[in-house]
Amino acid sequence: MKLKLGIDPDIVAMMAAEVKAGEKAVTAAMREAGTGLKTAWRGQIAQAGLGRRLANSIRSQTFPKAGESLNAAALVWSKAPVIIGAHDTGPLIRSKDGFWLAIPTEAAGKGLKGGRITPGEWERRRGLRLRFVYRRTGPSLLVAEGRLNSRGLGVASRSKTGRGRTTVPIFLLVPQVKLPKRLDLGRDAERALDSVPGLIVARWVEG
Repeated sequence: MKLKLGIDPDIVAMMAAEVKAGEKAVTAAMREAGTGLKTAWRGQIAQAGLGRRLANSIRSQTFPKAGESLNAAALVWSKAPVIIGAHDTGPLIRSKDGFWLAIPTEAAGKGLKGGRITPGEWERRRGLRLRFVYRRTGPSLLVAEGRLNSRGLGVASRSKTGRGRTTVPIFLLVPQVKLPKRLDLGRDAERALDSVPGLIVARWVEG
């Protein structure tokens, strides 16, 4: 008995076509999952009131950057990972020096770059000295002897008689602050991961 094994060229072509379809389906699915996760994270951040700029720090990229592969992957990340991570985990923040955290009141105003002003910067800009006021209940204070201007900011009093001068709370002093957890990025990541098999099957059938 003589046996002969032959391979139909059409079968080889069909297998190659299926591999190509698989590469296309997996790559498209990962791109869609990555883009969907980026959109979901941006939406979460915006809805949490953290601003469009921070929301737009979320980026996505599909690999390989060119071509298609059965091993395609999607990466979603933030260009501001420290800020995003803090709002995602809700950490306990303590002073790095082991003393107080100075939380500016509305009377303190903003820093030169629009950020949170520090006690040192406030004193330099206002020309006033801050005075420590210890309170047994509630946060202690850094106060200034001055007045509130029309914008509600603590400034030096121009009165020579002391009229209108008052003690203005400029900073609240606390030993630590628990940042509220405002994001749940893991929830959206799990949803994106769970959607991948269905996306691959759908793209394979379409292809």
